[in-house]
Amino acid sequence: MADGVAVVGVAESDLGITDQTILGLQAQAISRALADAGLSLSDVDGLATNGAARFSTAQVAEYVGLRPTWTDSTAAGGSSYEIFLGHAVDAINAGRCKVVVISYGSNQRSARSRSLAGVAEAHLPDQQFEAPYGPLYPISLYAMAAQRYLHEYGATSQQLAEVAVAARAWALLNPKAFRYDAGPLDVDDVLSSTMVSSPLHVLDCCLVTDGGGAIVVTSLERARELRDDPVVVRGWGECTTSSSMAQVPDLLVPGAAVSGQRALTDAGLSVDDIDVVEIYDSFSINVLLSLEALGFCGRGQAASFVQGGRIRPGGGLALNTSGGGLSYCHPGMFGLLLLVEAVRQLRGECAERQVPGACTALVHATGGALSTHATVVLGVDR
Repeated sequence: MADGVAVVGVAESDLGITDQTILGLQAQAISRALADAGLSLSDVDGLATNGAARFSTAQVAEYVGLRPTWTDSTAAGGSSYEIFLGHAVDAINAGRCKVVVISYGSNQRSARSRSLAGVAEAHLPDQQFEAPYGPLYPISLYAMAAQRYLHEYGATSQQLAEVAVAARAWALLNPKAFRYDAGPLDVDDVLSSTMVSSPLHVLDCCLVTDGGGAIVVTSLERARELRDDPVVVRGWGECTTSSSMAQVPDLLVPGAAVSGQRALTDAGLSVDDIDVVEIYDSFSINVLLSLEALGFCGRGQAASFVQGGRIRPGGGLALNTSGGGLSYCHPGMFGLLLLVEAVRQLRGECAERQVPGACTALVHATGGALSTHATVVLGVDR
């Protein structure tokens, strides 16, 4: 990370229920992020995206009028965007490109679709071990991890529900959140919501919304010419563990332990140095497993660690400050919007939900069924 790469622009597309196309949402996010950076399309020579088409980078580039000389269309689910950022850092440091846009968009809710423009999975070899039991993908697989967690550590659904309660509390401070006007949650609200896949209730599960985002990345030297508050990429790491639950030796040890340690080592920091944490919360169990694997608490301790308002606004750990996938938005894949929120926190742009004096942020995303894991550490420019 010695050469220095920074994020200079971030933006969301329209969110919620938009009636936009996937490419329209991508174009919105890209144009807004470039405007935030003070750059234009002619400055961009790198593009990373997926989920738009079979050849996503070519489709998006053609639609917005780009001819990039470096592209990445890694398909790793929700963690793809943290992986894209790490790859962009390497490419910029190696001189392969100068300005990279990382973008995503999905109209999943408006289109009433579960498709993320991926390939059919029914033919994959692991399906022979899972399909006969009729799992709801992916919730049944995350529910297996949650059930194992409660059994192994004696944790309760009440403790698990605190993740959703805290996310809603943050969302009430974010006017862009899908649940901004929905009112607060309490543990009883979560437990009385419909059980979808035991022990996960509806309110333990992420939203289904339209939306997207984009970030603009360039060298730190150029970033300092563009704005006074570039956000520096201090470290990143990734780890792929499995495709399916059938092949996982221990459901309670996600790859975050590997990706997180790599990112923190790159940054020369420990979890005690982190001011803001953004963790992919497609389901409430993600947060507990990730907190433990990243080192914020020991194995089996996260259920009690999040109690007492610790991850709510004003608590001891500023976690998922936008409201997360549980209450802010979740357009099929959420990893890019974790980065957008982290950058805004480090710039001090988050109004009521701003974490005072935030100088460092850790972003962790998970893709698939606890399959892919990527961690990024960001910091203010010293």
